Amino acid sequence: MEIPKIHESEYRFCLIMWEHEPVTSAMLVKLCRELLGWKRTTTYTVIKRLGERGVLKNENGTITSLVSKSNAQACEIDELVEKKFQGSLPAFISAFTKRQDLSAAELDEMQRMIDRIRKGGSQ
Repeated sequence: MEIPKIHESEYRFCLIMWEHEPVTSAMLVKLCRELLGWKRTTTYTVIKRLGERGVLKNENGTITSLVSKSNAQACEIDELVEKKFQGSLPAFISAFTKRQDLSAAELDEMQRMIDRIRKGGSQ
């Protein structure tokens, strides 16, 4: 399944939706007003657009996602790696780690991920 593009402001909305789903559209209006400073009409417009693109489902005012947070994030990373690093994951990781101080625990977790991949398992 191809993941529809989720733009930055839509992504901030999706973070709220993913945290609270299933959630009513009225509750999303309240949460978006509090957390994003949006008007009611803005929230309903985003719900409509994301529904049309297949990111979420609005069933009688109850909103649920059709695209998971992890799938949306993976799609964004794939796009970033392709666009900025010519599809090279090692080049991306190299650039990322040059600007980050990784803890021993984070390095251990990354090593476990690599070990699982080498063994043919999923992440």
